[in-house]
Amino acid sequence: METRDPLRHQLIESLMARHPEKGADAAIDLWVLMATQIISIVGEEGFNSLYARSVFLAQPTFPWLAASSLSPQADQRFANLKKCLEGQPPSHARDANSLLLLTFTGILAALIGEPLTTRILSSAWGDDASTSTSKEFKHE
Repeated sequence: METRDPLRHQLIESLMARHPEKGADAAIDLWVLMATQIISIVGEEGFNSLYARSVFLAQPTFPWLAASSLSPQADQRFANLKKCLEGQPPSHARDANSLLLLTFTGILAALIGEPLTTRILSSAWGDDASTSTSKEFKHE
């Protein structure tokens, strides 16, 4: 029996590979879009808790990820993450952001389930994400 990564893994990998030249900006764009959707469901404190736990779990692999809290201002929410990512070589920043996204969405999926998590991510990340996700659902 073949084991496949959850659709959210495939989605994150695909989105991370799209704009490697944008680096930290592209990473932050993903977080901002996702945060908007998730905050509307679990609230700002719920999102902040999930994010803090994700950073904590990613720090053993990427100790340079800062554990400070998110900014309460929506337009500055991920300023610290952006600063951390910009201070690293692009491949390290991409790998760290990927791990952080996978960890965050893994925690979320454990709480609400894979299908709902995938739908939230597709909604957050737009038509391209929705199209690739729906194609995957049809092939399963």
